[in-house]
Amino acid sequence: MDSTTKSDFDNEIDSKESAFYLDAAKYWEQVPPTVDGMLGGLSSISDIDLKGSQRFLNSIYQLDECPGKERALDGGAGIGRITQGFLMKNFPIVDLVEQDRHFLEEAKKSLKPTNHRGQFFNIGLQKFTPETCVYDIMWVQWVLGHLTDEDLMSFLKRCKLGLKPRGLIVLKENLTSSGEVEMDNTDSSVTRPHALLVELIKKAGLRIIKEQKQQRFPSDLYEVRMFAIQPV
Repeated sequence: MDSTTKSDFDNEIDSKESAFYLDAAKYWEQVPPTVDGMLGGLSSISDIDLKGSQRFLNSIYQLDECPGKERALDGGAGIGRITQGFLMKNFPIVDLVEQDRHFLEEAKKSLKPTNHRGQFFNIGLQKFTPETCVYDIMWVQWVLGHLTDEDLMSFLKRCKLGLKPRGLIVLKENLTSSGEVEMDNTDSSVTRPHALLVELIKKAGLRIIKEQKQQRFPSDLYEVRMFAIQPV
């Protein structure tokens, strides 16, 4: 008789998930708190990225039922590159969520001379729960690969509660062209295919209302797409 129990199996899964998050945290602890560090040595694409994000946000505000423009969330904020380079130009209040403490301290330092208003949350997205009904836009970029499928769906479900009426979550992510999930053991992350990300969004009780490809990135990089999503 097989002596493996359901409890043993669950414990094994929990152990693998813990290692997935722990390995990622250890990797990012060694990364310098700079734009180059945040973008894996590709700081040259930062300006292209921010301009692409601004164009996508502009298109959201051309929708009939568009969000307000009061408060945004920067999910997986790192050193505040997106907050300072893009979100603060559109929202008077921007909150930052970042798991790595030294990145968040660098964000506070760089934002101090600016007119930044908002809170800093030192926590991983897999554990973060937003306040209820406070955000017009929740911008989550290049961080979902650090969440398991279950935690990604759970995170999105919690995000729904943080949205104001007409509020939207925007996901900006790398996507594989192979149709398969690709694992990066260096930083303990996954890159999902388009179909899987769309499936997880739907399973979390959200629908895509606008989608756009990021243009002008080097051809040897993963395709990057932006998704504006809202509760069903």
